[in-house]
Amino acid sequence: MEVSEDKFLIDLGMHIRRLRELKNLSQEDLAMDSEIPKIQIQRIELAKINTTVKTLVKIANALGVEPKTLLDFTK
Repeated sequence: MEVSEDKFLIDLGMHIRRLRELKNLSQEDLAMDSEIPKIQIQRIELAKINTTVKTLVKIANALGVEPKTLLDFTK
């Protein structure tokens, strides 16, 4: 099965946003908790950048989930 890179980034960003909102965190809260600039959180959620695995691990830790959870948005 072929996956579109653009669609993947869009789905990833939307999933991170949903998880953040479920935890009642603002982008600023997530940025502080993950030690990532808020503008980078915004750009990830909007699929404007292709982020690194290290950044995804920081986001997962800040959200209190396993890193693989960030990629499990196909359900």
